[in-house]
Amino acid sequence: MTAASEPGPGGTTGGRRGWLVWSPPALLTLAITLAGIGRAQPWRDELATWSAATRPVGDLVRLAGTIDAATGPYYLFLHGWTALLGASPAALRLPSALAMAAAAGLTARLGERLVGPRGGLLAGLLFALLPGTARYGQEARPYALATLLAVLATLLLVGALRRPTWRRWTGYALAVAALGLTHLIALSLLAAHGLAVLLTAVRGPAAAGLQRVGARPTGSRRAAPSVGPAWGWVAALLPTALLVGPLVLAARAQRSRQLDWVHLVRPADLAALPVGVAQSAVVGGLLLGLAALGAVRLGRRALLPGAAVLLPVLLLFAAGALVPLWVTRYLLFTVPFACLLAGAALPGVRLAPALAVVTLAGLLSLPDQAALRRTHEWPRSVLVDYRGAAQVIAAHEQPGDAIAYSPRDSWLLLDLGMAYQLGSRLPRDALVVQDQRQRADLWADECDRPAECLAGVERLWLVVAGSRTDPLAAVPGEKGTALRDAFTVRQVWLRSGITVALLTR
Repeated sequence: MTAASEPGPGGTTGGRRGWLVWSPPALLTLAITLAGIGRAQPWRDELATWSAATRPVGDLVRLAGTIDAATGPYYLFLHGWTALLGASPAALRLPSALAMAAAAGLTARLGERLVGPRGGLLAGLLFALLPGTARYGQEARPYALATLLAVLATLLLVGALRRPTWRRWTGYALAVAALGLTHLIALSLLAAHGLAVLLTAVRGPAAAGLQRVGARPTGSRRAAPSVGPAWGWVAALLPTALLVGPLVLAARAQRSRQLDWVHLVRPADLAALPVGVAQSAVVGGLLLGLAALGAVRLGRRALLPGAAVLLPVLLLFAAGALVPLWVTRYLLFTVPFACLLAGAALPGVRLAPALAVVTLAGLLSLPDQAALRRTHEWPRSVLVDYRGAAQVIAAHEQPGDAIAYSPRDSWLLLDLGMAYQLGSRLPRDALVVQDQRQRADLWADECDRPAECLAGVERLWLVVAGSRTDPLAAVPGEKGTALRDAFTVRQVWLRSGITVALLTR
């Protein structure tokens, strides 16, 4: 370890040299997440983000009353962002890249506070090199922001428990409120925070593993805090309850529609969690093994980061066994704490071998890093090529063309995919009677009498989910009958996960 990164008084690096701990992970994460950030086309979740964020504020509020209330604050933030920087894939994803870079730096800073400078640095570097960090740092969804706020709230909690003042608790309160507004599931982190607060209130910071690195536990001889830990923590949660409470009620009412694609959790889902959040089987396994070793090495100091990993996972697993809630990416905010434990497994080794382990993790992640820049679908063998389908239409469309979709009400959001890719060149939607904005929804309404709505259409583009050599046969119900009665297939183009057909009278 160089002299520049040796711990100062209390086990942390000096103020002038502390940047040597947090800046390398932050800069490395920023470089990785910005590399190819606009290459993968937006997938269905990002299309929902684009559709919501680019609506007028009034329409966005109405949407939150119908669906996606839990994501409404994020959409509102991105509404202002896109008004300034546009809605290209890179512009939509840039806030997530910046959030992940900041999360990496704060992970290193938290590790410096809890396990020492070297452990913090290694934890931040491990986090930077995970494919999951790049994957969600390149996605226009709130998970990267939630990850940043989870680490920030925990870092502020450590400071407030060591030196409880109203100023410190106020900062913590703001971070937790922002966390809840960004991602409701991430508030399960408060279980770990509550455990640390309880042990600190009863037995002091040392009991919660929060004593300064290198400092001896002081037991009952510690100085009396200006604000009691328990009272300060409870007071800090009041703004969250007031701000997030209505959001919880709205999201609860929308759950059956919002998560109708989620099944009750199974033991296999828990086993697959490391792979899902790391976005790599090999690197996820390596992270899990190092985290287990680090927890053993840290002993009592593993309590807060260990609880920040285990308690949210167990709480969501228990809830997911009763109602469909388990979605792997919802637990992304636990990854920095797992990295912190993993980083703590390495400081006992000389710096060069420790960095070699981190480098190995980076090398093992390279295939997954390349794959996630081709598609954001998971598993990555599944790709719905909206861009390829749109290119076909753009190359062959003629004035007066119309377009139709099947299915119209699925989570593939075929119409939003074509609207995003084609923009003003999108043919007229032949069957729509109320679009997404008018319905305050993510799906449009189609006319009840498709044969009448199709009258006067001579050329129709039909976009169908999946690979269909006979796309007309794949359209069910009255819409399919009307199409088959009035049109013949002139040409079919098969793209990954999607079929485009040109129909003529």
